[in-house]
Amino acid sequence: MNRLERLERGLLKQSVPDVKIGATVRVHVKIVEGEKERIQVYEGVVIRKKGTRNRETFTVRKVSYGVGVERIFPVHSPYITQIDVVREGKVNRAKLYYLRERTGQAARISERERSYPSEPKTTSPVEEPQPVKVES
Repeated sequence: MNRLERLERGLLKQSVPDVKIGATVRVHVKIVEGEKERIQVYEGVVIRKKGTRNRETFTVRKVSYGVGVERIFPVHSPYITQIDVVREGKVNRAKLYYLRERTGQAARISERERSYPSEPKTTSPVEEPQPVKVES
């Protein structure tokens, strides 16, 4: 294991939910405007996952006022305070780019049966990662 891998492992968040492709999620994002901070909730369907370890990202798509909006979130970003899985979709593909051309009922994803209660999966508020000392 080299220095870069040790440093990356120290920056990983401890509590990250298993976000799957096709799931509808609520991402609570910290927005900084000047000196003020607020939490903005972004809800949509996960259409892509990419990367590993602390480089892992997922793309969430929603339709806002008739316009499709996609946003890429780094999983281990300090600006993401919480990720809620609202429902899990039943899909057979790793990337759901075909949803971009579909609207309305054609863009719906059927729900996967869950074996646990209907409460959304929630991550606890995330602690900041501790700095890692790298020995030379």
